[in-house]
Amino acid sequence: MFTYERKTPVDMDCGITVYMQVLGAKWKPCLIDMIHKGYQRPSEMHRLISEASPRVLDMQLRELEAMGIVQKNTGTGFPLRTHYTLTELGVSLVPVIDAIDNWGKKYGEQVKQAIAGAVA
Repeated sequence: MFTYERKTPVDMDCGITVYMQVLGAKWKPCLIDMIHKGYQRPSEMHRLISEASPRVLDMQLRELEAMGIVQKNTGTGFPLRTHYTLTELGVSLVPVIDAIDNWGKKYGEQVKQAIAGAVA
């Protein structure tokens, strides 16, 4: 499998760059928020984020798992039941995601109006 190799190094000394490496994908903050709120099964997440394809959500869950943000747990028996939990590192992101959510709720109407004005 081909993987993209960056030509310039990523500045991992910058906190914003680190944040973007972890949560820069479109659905990752939503997935962490959902797991924190108790939605731990992939099928629940697929149902609640219907505008994203299951493949994309699964890929982003795997990336979060590889970074140590979530832990994948698979039960025994048939059918296998998979669920995700936040690791300690993942729990540490919850206040950041809550702050972003609160900002979006507070200023969402202004942003919608600005976007509508830019499109018109």
